Amino acid sequence: MFYEVFGWIGSVLIVVSLMQARMLVFRWMNLIGSTIATAYNLIYGIWPYVAMNVAIVVINAYWLNRLYREAKDPEVYKVIPVPSDGPYLRHLLTVHGADVAHFAPAFTAEPGEGAPRHSFLIVRGDEAVGVVAVREEGDGVGRVELDWVKPRFRDFTPGHFVYENSSALPDAGFRQLRLTPHDMTDREYLRKAGFRTERTEWVRDLAA
Repeated sequence: MFYEVFGWIGSVLIVVSLMQARMLVFRWMNLIGSTIATAYNLIYGIWPYVAMNVAIVVINAYWLNRLYREAKDPEVYKVIPVPSDGPYLRHLLTVHGADVAHFAPAFTAEPGEGAPRHSFLIVRGDEAVGVVAVREEGDGVGRVELDWVKPRFRDFTPGHFVYENSSALPDAGFRQLRLTPHDMTDREYLRKAGFRTERTEWVRDLAA
C-alpha cells in the first residue's frame, strides 16, 4: 500500500509539472516526480520504465543546472531600447495585458503626453521576455512605470540585468531610478535589484 501511494505521488507530480508556466517550477516538479517514479519502478523491477525515468531525471538535472548557470550570466539576457509607441512593444503589452495590469495597474501602453518615456525590451536570444519603462523626471532621475517579465522567466529575475549589467539606462541619461511598489511582493525583488527605501519610495543609483 505504501509503495502504491509513493508511486501515485510521483505520477501526480509529473502530470502537474506539465501544467506549470514557470520553467523552474516545471523542472523541479518533473525531476522529483521522475525520481519517485524511478524508485517505484525499480522496486517492482519494471526495467523499461526505470530506464525511461532515469533518462528524464538526467535531462531535468541538466536543464536545472543550465537554467541556474544562465540566470547569473550577463551574456544570456540583453537589454534593447525600443520606441515607447512602437508596434511590436504595443503588441507585446497587449498580448500580456492582464498579467501586466496585475503587476502595474496604473500602467498604460500609450506613453501619453508630458515627460518622455523610455522603454526597454529584455531579450533572451531572439525572444522578448520582459519590459522596463522609465519616465523622465529631470536631472537624470527616472521613474520606473513598468518592470515586467513573462511568467515562465520570472524565477530568474532577468530584470536585474537592466539595473546591474546593462548600460542601457545610463546611456539613456538616467543616473537614478525611483518607484513606488504596487504591493508587498515587489519588495524582496527590489532589494535584490539594488534598490533602497527613501520614505515611501524605492531608489536605485546607476553607475555612469
